[in-house]
Amino acid sequence: MGKDQELDRKMYVLDTNVLLHEPLAYLSFQEHDVVIPMTVLEELDHIKDRKRDVSRDARIAIRSLDGVLKDASPEEMLDGVRLPSVQSSNESGPLSRGKLIIVNDHLFPDSISGLPGNENDHIIINCAVRLQKQHTQKKVVLVTKDINMRLKAKGAGLQFVEDYRTDQLIDDIKLLSLGYKKFSGDFWQSVGDCTSEQQGRYTSHHVPKSFLPDVFCNEYLVDDSEHFAARITGYDDANITLKDLGVERLMHQNAWGVQPKNVYQGMAMDALLDPNIELVILTGPAGCGKTLLALASALEMIIEKGIYDKVIVTRNTPEIAESIGFLPGTEEEKMAPWLAAITDTLEVLHKNDESPISSRNYIMEKANIQFKSVNFMRGRSIQNAVVILDESQNLTASQLKTIITRCGEGTKLICTGNLAQIDSNYLTPLTSGLTYIVERFKHFEGSATINLNGVVRSRLASFAEENL
Repeated sequence: MGKDQELDRKMYVLDTNVLLHEPLAYLSFQEHDVVIPMTVLEELDHIKDRKRDVSRDARIAIRSLDGVLKDASPEEMLDGVRLPSVQSSNESGPLSRGKLIIVNDHLFPDSISGLPGNENDHIIINCAVRLQKQHTQKKVVLVTKDINMRLKAKGAGLQFVEDYRTDQLIDDIKLLSLGYKKFSGDFWQSVGDCTSEQQGRYTSHHVPKSFLPDVFCNEYLVDDSEHFAARITGYDDANITLKDLGVERLMHQNAWGVQPKNVYQGMAMDALLDPNIELVILTGPAGCGKTLLALASALEMIIEKGIYDKVIVTRNTPEIAESIGFLPGTEEEKMAPWLAAITDTLEVLHKNDESPISSRNYIMEKANIQFKSVNFMRGRSIQNAVVILDESQNLTASQLKTIITRCGEGTKLICTGNLAQIDSNYLTPLTSGLTYIVERFKHFEGSATINLNGVVRSRLASFAEENL
């Protein structure tokens, strides 16, 4: 290997939180070497027996590391074991891989003054600093998701410190797909010529792909005219097919007595009431109507239209304050405090009834509304149901995959979430599972994403969302 090539090689030192975030993260560094300090293995060992979701990730990381290192001798582990090869994207052959190295960082003398010596973060930083001195021909990079640890490492003299971004599909949350495009001025004046055809009650238009080069299925289009609204139903290299909806038609939709209050809610209701769209993702600030629209549409499709048989409501259960202790009762009774937003919404939908509480209980039985915990979704196969996954911004991509893969034939999944209200200690808006599925599913013809722009709960909620 030439000197220039050697200088291009890097040595990545992984912090524990990287493996908890992505247990197979050590396979993501291509031809570069990956160092796992002994302190990281100790932390994984302490975490693996806790009764938390993160314990499962710790066990996966430990088992996967064992799969790579199980046949290695102690000397080979310290020298480095070649990581498994993967096929290159151009299919010209497997990519060359770096080594996985286990470093006994407890043997390194403390070379950093001013930090407590018994802190695990300090021991890992000290390990990276020592490796930087030993391997002057390589770039030694500490990879951690702990912002404070990155600052301390820089202050300790480590030149290269990074966040783990391999699984991030976008660089800025502002780039997250909204599910619609808004045009300034009149859409048709911009398009020019197009061909149209009547399909039942709706009109389809075919516009040149060059006019909208970056589109995906079930993306909505609106303009400033307050009349035009359409949904992209298909596209090829030459043309895009639009289903002409019209703002007036969107605004006159009705689901269980609920009508849209703005065009964004109109687009959301159009996707929610379409049985051909199996996944609807509703994002937006608190008070924009995500849960209300989801539940009203579910009741409409189950009780009035008879398309589905039941509603399954689930959500993650992080606590934003002190724990209230163990809750008695059945699974549904334990979930009741977490799913109070659903029962609140049911009461709102029936507030004008003579006996709202009796109406709520009657509808819960008639629509077969079931409250389920995310913890017990694995292994299930849900058929012919509407699944509402509330507060999904608090779930990881792995947890969302578990839930989505439970959906069988005739099941519609509705994910709602507000990326500004993440309660999990391990997630950010960029790493949330909600962000992940918005980007992964935007080209799937059976899904639609709508960002509900604007708070309609109350002027108090609107002011709080904008100013607090």
